[in-house]
Amino acid sequence: MKSLFVTIACALFSAISFSQTDQKNQIELTSDDTIKTSEIQDILKFEGIEYLKLSFTGKELIDKSYKLTVKEIWDGKLKTESTIVDSKEAPFDQLKKVNDTVFNLKIISKLTNDHKLKMTFKFPKFSKKQKFDAIPSEDYSLRNIAETTEAAIKYGESFYLLAYILPYEKDGNKYWCAVESSGKDIENWGKEFGIKHYLVFEMIFE
Repeated sequence: MKSLFVTIACALFSAISFSQTDQKNQIELTSDDTIKTSEIQDILKFEGIEYLKLSFTGKELIDKSYKLTVKEIWDGKLKTESTIVDSKEAPFDQLKKVNDTVFNLKIISKLTNDHKLKMTFKFPKFSKKQKFDAIPSEDYSLRNIAETTEAAIKYGESFYLLAYILPYEKDGNKYWCAVESSGKDIENWGKEFGIKHYLVFEMIFE
């Protein structure tokens, strides 16, 4: 498992802000994958746990619902597409909308011994756990691709948020950054780089 420390080595995205714009119809995204203490950092690395903190800010967020979906891509082909959370379907009214100008999301993930990608999505008032099939490889790395695509996040438009990827392999070397920074054709990474399996997460505020 390549943890959050691989991401740090990639392009110094750790603990930096990615500001889209201050325009009314757009949302600012800030990410932080730093760990406050070295002891906790050591434990996460030892256990192969990735921990990512995201914060969305926008004046219009307060009245918006949100939806997070995932696509599972195997051998360059889309195998399944499913919804992780759709706030419109929440059982309580207070969960149906963001109800604030700031929306925080934390993601905790790891590869289990039975070759599953185990993930927890921590929303402001609840958490959602999910497991996905994986290949027996410790090279999976969770990436914030909303930063690397540099596309503005707008209300009512879905955007790529995360990707759980394997590296591109060439001449005995492994390259995660080559995949992550290759452009916006994210759903074709499997074909382009010969990647056996990866996950793509999309989100929308509307």
